[in-house]
Amino acid sequence: MMSAWGDMTLGAWLWMGVWVVALLVMVWLLVRGGERSARAEDPDAILRARYAHGDITQAEFEQARRVLRTDKETRP
Repeated sequence: MMSAWGDMTLGAWLWMGVWVVALLVMVWLLVRGGERSARAEDPDAILRARYAHGDITQAEFEQARRVLRTDKETRP
């Protein structure tokens, strides 16, 4: 009597390998995406991006930078 693993053909092993690789790639992308979103939470970077995209004026940008600097100085 053959075991369940002994009945697998080469094609079945290849498909199993494809699924394992696909799963590993998906996990890697999820982990890597989490790192990027954590970096994007930097308030200065968000502010610079909004200014660069034209979402805020120069006066709004400078005011927000002053507020951020004051907030950083008052934190322990």
